[in-house]
Amino acid sequence: MGKADADGPGLPDLPPEWGRVVVPDDASALADEAEQVRRELRRQLSAQPRRWRSPGLPVLVLLIAVVTTVAGLFTVTWPRANRSPGPVSSSPEPTPAQLTSRTLPALDLVDARQSPVPLRGLLPAVVLLVDGCPCPDLIAATALAAPAGVSVVTVATGRPRAAPAGTEVRTLADPTGGLRAFLRVPARPDTVTALLADRTGRIVLVVREAASVADYHAELIRLAE
Repeated sequence: MGKADADGPGLPDLPPEWGRVVVPDDASALADEAEQVRRELRRQLSAQPRRWRSPGLPVLVLLIAVVTTVAGLFTVTWPRANRSPGPVSSSPEPTPAQLTSRTLPALDLVDARQSPVPLRGLLPAVVLLVDGCPCPDLIAATALAAPAGVSVVTVATGRPRAAPAGTEVRTLADPTGGLRAFLRVPARPDTVTALLADRTGRIVLVVREAASVADYHAELIRLAE
């Protein structure tokens, strides 16, 4: 048997417009009312515009989200052939064989008075780049071995180095570093780079690290031919 709930002690106040509310002891007594509520809900849903009940729009939104996520993952994980691992590296140094038979560039070096000296005007010549080492013994030995008519030239970056006593070595400077830039051979400590060019300006031999005249003696002799 039901009892009035609005007047019961300890229960919250209910709106007065609800009237007297009776809570049945058996919940099955509310079956008719529950069915009536379900019918009303179904009627309201059927009365809504059809476009709001269509699953097309939610499915489209979900599809776009999935495609965007997959595309982002694909972009991140796809290996890029052109991706650079770091700063752009400089061009590799050419091998001596790659430099052989190339034409000596038309560079102007300077002497001790800062007067320009065309490098091609000294051909045929053996050019010793002495930035990393004055190496007077190697220079003197080269001057002694050079045949008549072949110039022995030393080139430094800052200013010309003094020639060994008793030699006819032409000492010049290359302030702009044009010759080393052409050869792409950096200066190394205690190292002389030797360049031999014939009378036409063709490079005959490049020795990156010359230890003695023996490294280029045969080619030095042929420069006089």
